[in-house]
Amino acid sequence: MSTDQTVHIYTAGFSFHHKPFYMSEMNGVKNYLMRLQTDGRCRARVGGEMVPVEAGDLLLFSPDEPYELKIDEELNAQNELAVESGDYHIFFGGSWIEEWWARQKRPTKIRVPLNETIIGLFRQIVLEQRKISNPYPEISGYYMRILCLETDRLLREHPSTTPKTYLAHRIKHYIEENASASFKLEDVAAHVGISVSRAVHLFKEAFGKSIMQYTLDVRLDMARERIIFSPMSLENIAETSGFANYTYFHRVFRSRFGKSPKEFRMDSREQI
Repeated sequence: MSTDQTVHIYTAGFSFHHKPFYMSEMNGVKNYLMRLQTDGRCRARVGGEMVPVEAGDLLLFSPDEPYELKIDEELNAQNELAVESGDYHIFFGGSWIEEWWARQKRPTKIRVPLNETIIGLFRQIVLEQRKISNPYPEISGYYMRILCLETDRLLREHPSTTPKTYLAHRIKHYIEENASASFKLEDVAAHVGISVSRAVHLFKEAFGKSIMQYTLDVRLDMARERIIFSPMSLENIAETSGFANYTYFHRVFRSRFGKSPKEFRMDSREQI
């Protein structure tokens, strides 16, 4: 492995198109390119064909790989011709990126959840690049490494992207990001734009457990970590981990870990 672990961000920005747009670099863009569609639709060259790109599609291009992008007028909800396409894009490179790219074969287009983890990384990189006076330019490089590794994790979690698995993983990410708050099945289904019954079915089919069971798993793990590592009261831990009341929390915690929250805290501290 090379001792030079540099990451360079050449250009990073956000674009929103209200007019038709066309770009063609058939000889390649000369750097690595990561482009996240956040709004509307466009078309891009993937595997030699122009394919639809929708919100939640992440495009990955290596240097010298043909790149073609087209944004056309399409019918909107009012049945009128209009143009709407928003995206984050980053042109990047460096020795660390070369090694990262060589680790595995990556599809040109993958589906990703449009959550704060992904969008936040793109946004932070763009903000870092906009700073006129920046004594720490390497910060954006570290954000880029995290973004690259996050895409690897997404590929590992669900390598075969289908509409069903994509929706199931969006539900999973919603649960993980909102487990500390109270929500209903209707909230989960509305987040992905499907009915409650379909959301329940897709999640169970993908992960082998119900939405509420997975939510309970996430909340219990959250509470367990706080019991071990935080000075918070047990009642406060229950509340901030998404449990409606301490009595219910006490019961399900004992059922899962074989000890009451108080006993678990005392035993854990004796072992530290």
